[in-house]
Amino acid sequence: LKFSNQGVSAKAMLPSFPSITFPNHWSLITGLYPSHHGLVDNFFYDYSRKEFYAMSKKENAEDGSWYGGVPLWSLAEKQGVVSASLQWVGSASEAGGIRPTYYYHYHEKFTPEEKINKVVNWLKLPEDVRPHFISLYFPEVDAAGHHYGPESDETKNAVKLVDNAIGNLVEKVNQLGLKNVNFIFVSDHGMIKVDKENPLSIPEILLDKDRFDIFNSQTLLRVVVKNPNEIKTVYHQLKASKTDDYKVILTKRFPRKLHYGTKDDKYNRIGQILLVPNAPKIFLEKGKSTSVGKHGYNPRITPEMKAVFYAWGDVFKNNIEISEFSNVNIYPLVAEILGLKVYQPIDGSP
Repeated sequence: LKFSNQGVSAKAMLPSFPSITFPNHWSLITGLYPSHHGLVDNFFYDYSRKEFYAMSKKENAEDGSWYGGVPLWSLAEKQGVVSASLQWVGSASEAGGIRPTYYYHYHEKFTPEEKINKVVNWLKLPEDVRPHFISLYFPEVDAAGHHYGPESDETKNAVKLVDNAIGNLVEKVNQLGLKNVNFIFVSDHGMIKVDKENPLSIPEILLDKDRFDIFNSQTLLRVVVKNPNEIKTVYHQLKASKTDDYKVILTKRFPRKLHYGTKDDKYNRIGQILLVPNAPKIFLEKGKSTSVGKHGYNPRITPEMKAVFYAWGDVFKNNIEISEFSNVNIYPLVAEILGLKVYQPIDGSP
């Protein structure tokens, strides 16, 4: 609260659809919607590569060939600005052609305080080798929200933990006496308690693996129809059998403002039919488990999905609240602060 009053806060920041972790980390750091940078889900199949991507597989997560766009650290490094990243999605990969000068492979062993000390030590380096852009991720609130639910005491304690860490970070950075320091504090998505007691069943027709590939993130079910001639028929069958708890939408007719339709699907990874549950409903296969808290729903109709934005420092005005905006706009904002030229197409606007 102290720092948010010192700078700029937004009523909310809108995650890109779907409002899940890997797609939104990469949208924040590239200024591109998921359909344009290629991380359309936390797991997907690429039909031209004939390969699966899964966020939990290190060989995928650190293989830059999966990631479209130019992440901020690559943009910075290419223009002579030293950068560092502490476990941001994709920062250990060569995405964009160049890694940050300083980075760590992803793990969750560092405490928030250990991360802060690493950032402070980077900032103590001599000017020519000191990072002037640092991205930093705290997973504690997300983990607690999934495991215990967004309104739980455990999640509130995780929020306090990160809040204290930010306070310590700002205090320690201020003690260094550096000029032109700016902080931008965001989340990749929100969280809602899902109805895990009454999950939706995946329609029987879609369980035929000879005809369909299905990708279920529980808050979104993507369907790939192997025979394109069947798309219309299957769509109408699914529409006829659906309940009020979810929508069946042809990907080519998906709402344009969500940038997740067929025309936007640059890498052909989304699928042709989308089954979209109404929050807090989820799709769940038989025998599969789920978490208490989830995200992934449309942030424009499920306000619990909305993310936060606070920014303070030398370039920001004081005590101002701005209206909602899309998270792809963070990229050109940071580029402008650092004096970087954005030479590639992006979806964000400064």
